[in-house]
Amino acid sequence: MNPADRSVLVKSKSLVWILMAAAVIAAIVVVVIVRGNAPDTTAESATPAGTAETGQLVRENSRVLSQAPNEKAVLVEFLDFECEGCRAAYPLVEELRVEYADSVTFVHRYFPLPGHRNAMNAALAVEAAAQQGAYEPMYQQMFETQPEWGESADDKSAVFRSFAEDLGLDMEAYDAAVKDPATQDRVELDLADGIALNVSGTPTFFLDGQLLAPSSLDELRAALDAAVAE
Repeated sequence: MNPADRSVLVKSKSLVWILMAAAVIAAIVVVVIVRGNAPDTTAESATPAGTAETGQLVRENSRVLSQAPNEKAVLVEFLDFECEGCRAAYPLVEELRVEYADSVTFVHRYFPLPGHRNAMNAALAVEAAAQQGAYEPMYQQMFETQPEWGESADDKSAVFRSFAEDLGLDMEAYDAAVKDPATQDRVELDLADGIALNVSGTPTFFLDGQLLAPSSLDELRAALDAAVAE
């Protein structure tokens, strides 16, 4: 890579982290609303080390994005599919998944923010797809198309349904899952756990139970390196 290309790459990644930080700051305001309305969730008896007493970081039904065959660390991300910061982090997380495929397990938790009109709709759509084994392609479709539907005042459920059709899902089962109150309960459980764990915006990362606040991809990579080296 020549110096000019390297400079462009560095500037691009710096912009990504600036966008992520801005999204987190903006989300802090709306999370106050969530804290007042979220369901009360008490942790189960066996919570992972390093989590808050009233929240659980990973549950048996948590969506595992990728399971490391030789797991040495677990990276958990609380995310909102309408969050621009999460979309900015998306390609970086995908890059890390490739780099640490053998040693780091990546887990997602839903954290739809009330300031985003379609955040819950998107989470319900992804969870409905996940029930048919299509979590990964649906989550990727959400972030890759976010500029087309994000920040809209209109209900984009029909758009999300078209994603499910494109993936070849059983649409009768998909529609039933989206309408099932248990699906929203599943999403809201993640949201309540996040609030209990003091998540104040998205994306928020935990590595082996410890909250991370990386300011760059290199910092996040360094944290993963340290975790897998232990």
